[in-house]
Amino acid sequence: MQKWRDDLPVDVDIGSRVGSGLGRLGEVVTWVLLAVPFVGLAMETPWRHFRLAYGDWDAVAVSLGLSCLSMAIIVVLGTRVAHWLASTRSRFVRVAEGLVLVALMTPPLAMGILLATAYGPVGTFGALLARGGILLGNNAPAFVLSQVYGGLPYFILAARAAFEAVPPVLPMAARSLGATPWQVFRRVTLPLARGGLAAGLVVAWVRVIGEFGIVMIFAYFPQGIPVKLYVNLQNDGLGAVYALLWLLLVVALPLPIFVLMMTRRRHRTDHTSDDTVF
Repeated sequence: MQKWRDDLPVDVDIGSRVGSGLGRLGEVVTWVLLAVPFVGLAMETPWRHFRLAYGDWDAVAVSLGLSCLSMAIIVVLGTRVAHWLASTRSRFVRVAEGLVLVALMTPPLAMGILLATAYGPVGTFGALLARGGILLGNNAPAFVLSQVYGGLPYFILAARAAFEAVPPVLPMAARSLGATPWQVFRRVTLPLARGGLAAGLVVAWVRVIGEFGIVMIFAYFPQGIPVKLYVNLQNDGLGAVYALLWLLLVVALPLPIFVLMMTRRRHRTDHTSDDTVF
């Protein structure tokens, strides 16, 4: 190996070193960029006077309670749709894909306006719902609907990729052995896709718990953490939001961290099993 290195032209060796140095510099810059906001938050937080503003605990309760409900709806609806997109070869799939992508790429503020236009008291669908005694707008159902629209496309795309990664031969083998479609999905497809589904769950959770634009337009009340942060910022300035911001991080981060730890543990277990076999 050393002789091979000695045979290299000098300019190639220098270029390799420069490229390696630039790569390491890029890594350092990336880590610094990611760390600076959180280091700044820790330094600027007034720890001696760390307290929540009036109504902050209510915002935490609203975000936690309604976000969990929104996530349950997203998982139930999104899993079925994602599996259908991954396993169906119908022409309608392209139309459905386009609809999911449009919902994904629509800016949150624009989506909030769209929901207010469609589901508001004077909207096309909102007027029909109002006749049945269902009012959407600045209430808990509107809050949940806003979060579902915010997180559902993300979960569908991630779940679809997870289902597409399952080798088709395995569900086919299960069906040939007499398993029903539900048994194939529950005992074969779902376990094999759980890693990708967990990633989709994390992405959707972060999107849902931090949803601001759609909720701000369509469901200003009840106020969750993001909207309450905005209200505190407008009323009392930057120093009044640090305590609630820490709570938002405490609420939002445990699930992604837990999923990441479980994924790494499963990855190590799989590699250990492969080493044992070979």
